[in-house]
Amino acid sequence: MTYCVGILVADGLTLIADTRTNAGLDNIAQYRKLHIFERPGDRIVSIATAGNLAVTQAVISLLNEGIRDPDTGDHETLWTQPSMFRVAQFVGKAIREVYRVDGAALEQSAAGFDVTMLVGGQISKGRLRLFMIYRQGNFIEATEDTPFLQIGEHKYGKPILDRAIKFTTGIDEALKLGLISMDSTMRSNLGVGMPIDLVTIRRDAIRHDVLHRIEAGEPYFHDLRERWGAALRAAHQAIPKPPYSG
Repeated sequence: MTYCVGILVADGLTLIADTRTNAGLDNIAQYRKLHIFERPGDRIVSIATAGNLAVTQAVISLLNEGIRDPDTGDHETLWTQPSMFRVAQFVGKAIREVYRVDGAALEQSAAGFDVTMLVGGQISKGRLRLFMIYRQGNFIEATEDTPFLQIGEHKYGKPILDRAIKFTTGIDEALKLGLISMDSTMRSNLGVGMPIDLVTIRRDAIRHDVLHRIEAGEPYFHDLRERWGAALRAAHQAIPKPPYSG
């Protein structure tokens, strides 16, 4: 299990991902699920992954090594894509290529062919964009009306984002709310855990602004957890009791 969230606001974009993988109660490990492809001034693309680890690693490798187009003979990689829309299409193509090679065998196994990805960033003079790519290779895009996307174990972290995130939310506030969403998920699902990787990208900067890993015991994240818990307790205690209670 995993949890990743991407938040696109007027100021920029943040993606946050945990690192825990779970192949059974006695097989817990850590793997990076947030991947950065960056050439400052040319492109910054961030990809967060959820699903079967073998599948997600194969897709990321294909994005780097490339796929030969049988019609043109061109060797395509993530670095050759001219826009974020084409990046999203290429990630979908890579997923379908991995399925072509391994899909049938995986579908017959207990693991199955399970993969979902968040792809966000900006290329040259194009727009800053955020997409969610499905296992079939198709995708949806974040909009001003729906400025965040989640993959993995998303239900525990969604309520805070539904109530608080707007397209006009500042990028630093979006990062803070994303971390609260991550904390809420970790509180309710042991399959999601530390460390946490995060990136923020300012609109039109064409480079990362913050790229950071939060380790267990980091003072700021510990303080955020304590303050959020205390705020929730104070809020529900301040609400009058139901008039129909005994």
